[in-house]
Amino acid sequence: MAQLKELLIEELQDLLHAETQLTGALPKMAEAAHNPKLKEAFEKHLVQTENHVARLQEAFSILGEKAQPKPCKAMLGLVEEGKETIQEGQGKKHLAADLALITAAQKVEHYEISGYGTVRALARQLGLLDIAELMTHTLGEEESADYLLGSIAKPLVQQATLEDMNADVDLEAMPVSRQEGGSDSRRKKVAAR
Repeated sequence: MAQLKELLIEELQDLLHAETQLTGALPKMAEAAHNPKLKEAFEKHLVQTENHVARLQEAFSILGEKAQPKPCKAMLGLVEEGKETIQEGQGKKHLAADLALITAAQKVEHYEISGYGTVRALARQLGLLDIAELMTHTLGEEESADYLLGSIAKPLVQQATLEDMNADVDLEAMPVSRQEGGSDSRRKKVAAR
């Protein structure tokens, strides 16, 4: 069990460093975002990330360990890639720049999802159910953030496709029923058949 506890502590240290880096990166991503929903998603996730740091610190407290971050090289790389995405986005159309931001953010979410899944499994194996519960909350928020980013990306991809086809349609300005596949009257006709 000593090996598993040591691994758990190392992984928690890695996540603590990763989350701390994100508290600095998310405001920059929010500032770079053009789409209001994307900007709001980054701002909301910053608050969640601050809570993730607090949960990690609580986990260290439960373990009787100092909350000492260990450099997370993976997150260092992902944050650096995010900075490049922001810089390159300044020369792109707003839709393309926002889609690139979403891509960078989802890479971060996927890294965090795997990390929190691992520490939760280790905590469960060690019988540290209070830590496992803390990590379950964070894991759920990371998965929700990833899902939200994907749902924001869908209409942006559709709009970018329409623009590439030189179609003069603005999906943001259309009523929801038209975006979802047609007018209500057309759907009624199809349903009546």
